Amino acid sequence: MNFNERIFSRWFIIISSMIIIVLVLGNTSIFFEQIKQNERSKMQIWVSAFSELIKADANEALGPLIIPVINTNNTTPMIIYTVKEDIYETKNIPKEKIETRAEIEALVEEFKSQNTPIEATDKDEVLSIVYYGDSSILNTLKYFPLVVLLIILLFVVIVYYFYATSKTSEQNKLWAGMAKETAHQIGTPLSSLVGWLQILKDENTNPAYLEEIQKDIDRLRMITERFSKIGSVPKLEKTDIVEATRDSYEYLKVRSSKLIEFSLDLPDEKTYVMLNKQLYSWTIENLVSNAIDAMRGRGKLEIELVRSQKWIRIFISDTGKGISTSNYQKIFIPGETSKKRGWGLGLSLAKRIIEQYHQGKIKVFKSELGKGTTFEIKLKKIEG
Repeated sequence: MNFNERIFSRWFIIISSMIIIVLVLGNTSIFFEQIKQNERSKMQIWVSAFSELIKADANEALGPLIIPVINTNNTTPMIIYTVKEDIYETKNIPKEKIETRAEIEALVEEFKSQNTPIEATDKDEVLSIVYYGDSSILNTLKYFPLVVLLIILLFVVIVYYFYATSKTSEQNKLWAGMAKETAHQIGTPLSSLVGWLQILKDENTNPAYLEEIQKDIDRLRMITERFSKIGSVPKLEKTDIVEATRDSYEYLKVRSSKLIEFSLDLPDEKTYVMLNKQLYSWTIENLVSNAIDAMRGRGKLEIELVRSQKWIRIFISDTGKGISTSNYQKIFIPGETSKKRGWGLGLSLAKRIIEQYHQGKIKVFKSELGKGTTFEIKLKKIEG
């Protein structure tokens, strides 16, 4: 599915959902009014029958015909107010709701807000006033649109979840494929470099030069292995995090600008975590590289390792331009970068390496614009 098809399908789902919501709400409203009108018609019949019953003599034959009509309504809650006696009678209302006259009068006001009262008259004289509320069917129907909305909302959330999941999965496959292809492409010139190094050795080239070339070849090998691991589950081994951090620090310090003042604060004792050393080193390099860019090649960079009972916390601090609070999470999104060059993948890869592969945490610990940023990595400590 191409980009335009995705946009079309997304808007199709949104518009379809809105149309469904409007149709459901509109039909529900019409249905509600129809039932309400039917309820009123039944109540008018009931009041008419009740009015005739009041006027009828007990010995008349009309009474037995009216009483069944009166008794058929056993769902609509109602209060009958007899004007002359100034008394209230109730029907289809639980007794605990109407224990006092004040409670009855309060319920009368509630019923008046729901439905217009119906008067039972005799020759223009009002005998009784019937106040009635919505039946249980109408009360249930009131919440029906909310239920439908919740169902539609759930449907939209599910659709969005599957869309986002499939998109993320597609992106992950893309990054993994690119990483593996990069590793494959590096492999060819790397093999050639190894051959050239052997030729230089045979030509009695300065050993100091050869040593530096060998270091860079080893470095390229490590980079190749790193890229080849993206998209697959890396092997974690019990590793001294102090030594691993020091190794990364030493490598970066030698190859960074002399205008960067490096500082390393590590405990003396060995401290162990489950680690893939190559990927961890890659993470440290990404963070340090970002820090150096933020300082524009001049400033102070500090790496500190702090131990607690369960966690190892690695802090990487710089004196660069800082990060605004609103960007704390955004910087870990693939493609998000403030640099003129680069793809914005470094921090997203660091997050993936630490959180997905090592079950740890990485975040912006603190930052202040114009003063610098501190990143924090948390890894679970294991017994030595």
